[in-house]
Amino acid sequence: MKDANAGLSQQTLMKQKLETAQIALAELKEDRNAKLRALSGFIGHLSLACKGQNLELDNKLAKLRASFSDVDRLDDILPELVDIERILKRQYSHVMTKLEQGRNGLVKFSRQLQRVESVPDKLRKEVNYFKQDVGKPFHTVWDYIPKVEQLISFYEQTLALCFDSEEPITYLPKYRQLAHELAQMISEIDFSKAQRDQVLVIKEQLATEIDIDALLESYQTILSMLLENIAKEKSASQEFLFALNEALMSVRDSINESLNQAQRNQQLKNQLNKDINSQVDNVESGLAVADNMEQMKHQVIEQLAVLRASLNRKEALEQREVAMLKKSVETLRNEINELTSETSSYKEKLFEQQKLNLLDSLTQLPNRAALDERMEQEYRHYQRNRNPLWVAVADIDHFKAINDSFGHSTGDKTLQVIAMALKNSLRDTEFVARYGGEEFVLLIPDVSHNDIGHLLNRVREKIKNIPFKFKNQRITVTLSIGAAKIIEGEHILETFERADAALYKAKHENRDRVIID
Repeated sequence: MKDANAGLSQQTLMKQKLETAQIALAELKEDRNAKLRALSGFIGHLSLACKGQNLELDNKLAKLRASFSDVDRLDDILPELVDIERILKRQYSHVMTKLEQGRNGLVKFSRQLQRVESVPDKLRKEVNYFKQDVGKPFHTVWDYIPKVEQLISFYEQTLALCFDSEEPITYLPKYRQLAHELAQMISEIDFSKAQRDQVLVIKEQLATEIDIDALLESYQTILSMLLENIAKEKSASQEFLFALNEALMSVRDSINESLNQAQRNQQLKNQLNKDINSQVDNVESGLAVADNMEQMKHQVIEQLAVLRASLNRKEALEQREVAMLKKSVETLRNEINELTSETSSYKEKLFEQQKLNLLDSLTQLPNRAALDERMEQEYRHYQRNRNPLWVAVADIDHFKAINDSFGHSTGDKTLQVIAMALKNSLRDTEFVARYGGEEFVLLIPDVSHNDIGHLLNRVREKIKNIPFKFKNQRITVTLSIGAAKIIEGEHILETFERADAALYKAKHENRDRVIID
């Protein structure tokens, strides 16, 4: 009876465990199905977002969405995913190619727009900045579309101006446009001191009514200079690499020689140790067979003499090994010191080159790349402490007239003098960079709203009082400045746009003034 009750109790317990396991399995299955449904919904919406790019891809994704409706058919879907992945990769490559083609088209159309001679200076400058921006590759369609919209806006403004004007539309010849672009490009390149005079002559020629043959000759000359500089840099790099390779080979040879010598010395020491042990054995055996004290004494003296000679050889070997090791270490130290010196020299050259890459070659002020880096740095600093931060954009008034009347070399000297004056007008914590052409950007932290006007007007007056004299003619050069302070929730690039708009207002209000947004 007891056995029957025990069996029944065991059966009931197992039944309860089975029911519990079935419930847990059902919950796991429901949880799995819920996750699969969520994944299916996500993939469905993601595939719909991809719709319209490729007909083959659309068909595959539609089939995939239908297959995901039945979670029990997931194993049948896996082969389809391989095909879809292949099509997606191909489509991505196709989109990147089209984006690059579109970018090249934007550059081409912006260059055509710059050829319209009746375009105002402000619009021409905006188009030039736009052309610089689209020089970088696009990564998504959403990078491309705003640029298309911006270019369309430029064309609309140009057409409106043309329709409002009664004068016929005139176009700058394409080769003159190329001459202007070449002059801009070579202004951003750092040539060697020996080449700078020749570059200035080329810039003067490009500013005049240059013909096509002279333009081609200028391109050839500039290209030759660049190739010469590249060859020199390549030669310097090769010399350093050769020196580095020779030093490393010398170090390797020294290490190998030390290793070989150590192995030979170890073999000699092993042999000496064997000889000494053998001689000790001879002493022991001699003592064992000696008949009297005199014979024993004689044998001990002879064996000690042999042992002393072996120990002297071992000591001499060890001393020679130490001497060679010292010499090897000294050689290695000299090689490493020489290598360190070479590396430090080359590192300094690279550092200097990096500094040059962040400097405007004409004015020696930080260039636009350095400005972008400093703006991000100042913006992060502002986000941490919320101290005032001003962005000011300064533009030389009527600079084109200086170039047209006195030549580009005079214009370049004017830029250099004004750049140095701007730099000397600021504190160490303040920053000025050449933005492009005759424009400069100032970053001014920790100045109150009441003081910024006085500071910028002091800078403006300092430039105005510089005694410029061109061809025995006294010229007053003035600045227009627009400034804006970064506000809560605003990125520093938006502050820059407000400062630029303030500059445009200063230009419109007869120039030589400071406008604060």
